[in-house]
Amino acid sequence: MYTFDEVKTFVKEEDVSFIKLAFCDIRGYQKNISIMSEELTRAFSDGISFDASAIYGFGDEIKSDLFLHPDPSTLAILPWRPQSGRVVRMFCDILRPDGTPYERDGRFILKKAMQAADKKGITCYFGPEIEFYLFKTDAEGNPTRIPFDNASYMDIAPDDRGENIRREICLTLSDMGIRPESSHHEEGPGQNEIDFRYDKALASAENAVTFKAVVKTIATRNGLDADFSPKPLEGKAGNGMHINMSVKSIDGNDYTMNFMAGILSHIEEITLFLNPCEESYKRLGEKKAPKYITWSHENRSQLIRIPAAKDEYRRIELRSPDPMCNPYAAFALLIHAGLDGIEKRMAPPNPTDLDLFTADAAVTKSLRQLPSSLGSALELAKNSDFVKSILPEEYIKFAIY
Repeated sequence: MYTFDEVKTFVKEEDVSFIKLAFCDIRGYQKNISIMSEELTRAFSDGISFDASAIYGFGDEIKSDLFLHPDPSTLAILPWRPQSGRVVRMFCDILRPDGTPYERDGRFILKKAMQAADKKGITCYFGPEIEFYLFKTDAEGNPTRIPFDNASYMDIAPDDRGENIRREICLTLSDMGIRPESSHHEEGPGQNEIDFRYDKALASAENAVTFKAVVKTIATRNGLDADFSPKPLEGKAGNGMHINMSVKSIDGNDYTMNFMAGILSHIEEITLFLNPCEESYKRLGEKKAPKYITWSHENRSQLIRIPAAKDEYRRIELRSPDPMCNPYAAFALLIHAGLDGIEKRMAPPNPTDLDLFTADAAVTKSLRQLPSSLGSALELAKNSDFVKSILPEEYIKFAIY
């Protein structure tokens, strides 16, 4: 965690020439503008302006000037860039010219959710598990749909050809201050997963954004394409972004079940922001991706499972989201849903201790289901007072792919 003064010292002592000021559009795509190190003081004091009308979902030409104000605590070296005239990155708050927060800034939206939790004495921790495919590229470097290998779940080399790629990704993340915990080959051919340590909501969201950028960069450097789309190969496992959440309370009480009940209560109306593209709905309901709104202990056929973990690792795991979601918006909505469950002392329904992938239709017909298409998810979000109380109206309009 750096302060303003420490960033200035770091830039001077570590031969930093370029500073990338990073932010995300409404879809969660990372954007940036690079400034020279001599502009750092101005960036901290006044911000760096950019044309918001050119950013998807950010507005029109009428009042298009917004300002990036770097957060010094997010400073990270980009290890793959030259060691002479080094390059660093900081995530930024987006402000209007009068200094007020830009209401469509996902960072601002998530900060507000964290403040709402803090007022109730609650701290939420998030740990996303992000899956991706590695595909070969053609002679011109364009992506193909040919998997890098034909290995399966937790196979080893030489069948698992992604082992060294994952190693390079993990070492790069570590150099950037993100702590990888495990990595392995996933079920699909060329499919991989790397898990990093949980953190508070804002840090975890920005770790997820950083993770995707690092994976894409390392894959490209190795002549491959990293694909995070929910269902890149028909009939094969889709890419999920399971979200692990834990709740700590200042009063020492365990509100995990209330928090989970709140999420289960609001899940239909927030699904659009967890699964934001048509392809998302091809993934749900097969290959260990949930379809029904249920929970259970350890059971991976459920929407939410409670893993067999103790003490600080006690958590719930939401299994429906995919990597195309905007983590700022997704985490904000989940926090507010969980807080609603705590405030109203909601209790979850009884656990569904069945394998829902093989259960008889007579059993599953009475269960609530997630939206089955992007269109139905969009309508639920449009008509949700809960969503409207958290996100600007433009988020609903521009969040989908």
